[in-house]
Amino acid sequence: MPEVHVFCAAGRTREQKVKLMKKISDAVVEEFGAAIGSVTVQIIEAPLADKMKGGIPFDER
Repeated sequence: MPEVHVFCAAGRTREQKVKLMKKISDAVVEEFGAAIGSVTVQIIEAPLADKMKGGIPFDER
């Protein structure tokens, strides 16, 4: 039962997230030989104020 977690800053549309999760699922099926029904993909979003890169909060970029 492969499980993939994607951590990202909030702000993507539902359609973008669904498309990404489907592509990840397909890649796991292809590369691991897993059944599609056994693949779990979860997107974990952080509010922009709660994420920082290079010393600058994402909501200030």
